[in-house]
Amino acid sequence: MKVEDIKPLGDTIRAEIAKAVIGQEETIDHMLIALFSAGHCLLEGPPGTAKTFLAQCFARTLGLDYGRIQFTPDLMPSDIIGANLFNFQTSEFTLTRGPIFCELLLADEINRTPPKTQAALLEAMQERSVTIDGETHRLSDRFMVVATQNPIEQQGVYPLPEAQLDRFLFKLAVGYPSEEEEQRIVSIHGSRFGAPKAADFEVAPVVEAAQIAAAIEVAASVKLIPDITSYVVSLARATRETPDLDAGASPRAAAMLASAARARAALDGRDYVIPDDVKALAPAALRHRVILSAAAEIDGREPDAIIENLIEQVEAPR
Repeated sequence: MKVEDIKPLGDTIRAEIAKAVIGQEETIDHMLIALFSAGHCLLEGPPGTAKTFLAQCFARTLGLDYGRIQFTPDLMPSDIIGANLFNFQTSEFTLTRGPIFCELLLADEINRTPPKTQAALLEAMQERSVTIDGETHRLSDRFMVVATQNPIEQQGVYPLPEAQLDRFLFKLAVGYPSEEEEQRIVSIHGSRFGAPKAADFEVAPVVEAAQIAAAIEVAASVKLIPDITSYVVSLARATRETPDLDAGASPRAAAMLASAARARAALDGRDYVIPDDVKALAPAALRHRVILSAAAEIDGREPDAIIENLIEQVEAPR
């Protein structure tokens, strides 16, 4: 596969998802970038904005082995990764694998479970493996987490720990649709009984595993010149130096942003990264990795506004 093959591949995936999901084009674009840069996505938005349905359609279109965990306050780590259970017939312990053993894991309403259970995902998201009773088990090389959460101000939720947030490539704000989109949603979905299913809209796999692997390899080979690398680093360091933020982006955030910029360039049909790739992805890649200062909170400032201001202040290469 060549870099010029990535753009039509992305267009094919978008068109298939659009059979069932109305709107959300920017969210889908970011999810594709995350897929081709081996990252994970956190979708945040109010209930009923198709976050779960989008993840289901995304997995079905890509032909990925799909697993879902409904996060609840009483969920335990073993409910996610599995456990060794004693078999009385054989007098041996047998591994019972949890739903994390899949290719695309939907962590639905991830912030409704305590941090102890959320931590069960840390190793899987970073190393694509899980450790059960001292034995490490590999996950798929294509393992991807798409987590959903309601806004943190709502009742019955727990804030995600910083270590958990830092493992997500993007935090994507899923808002309400436009009036025209909502009319189409009601017209199409309002005539159906129960929750929509991807199969109802004839959403089918349109890419093969080998194509995804090849696209990831091609995206990783996209040129990132030293000036662009310096620009990414300068943006990350600027979040640590501004008085508006008590904590800024980590070096891992900078590395993941650079990887995502490569994937965006490939999806645009280019074999080189430009500053606009970095600028376009920086808000989604950084907004969940920063902590507002007390003064900024009192002033009612938002992370997105501060990050946009930093993007304007940090000089981009020409």
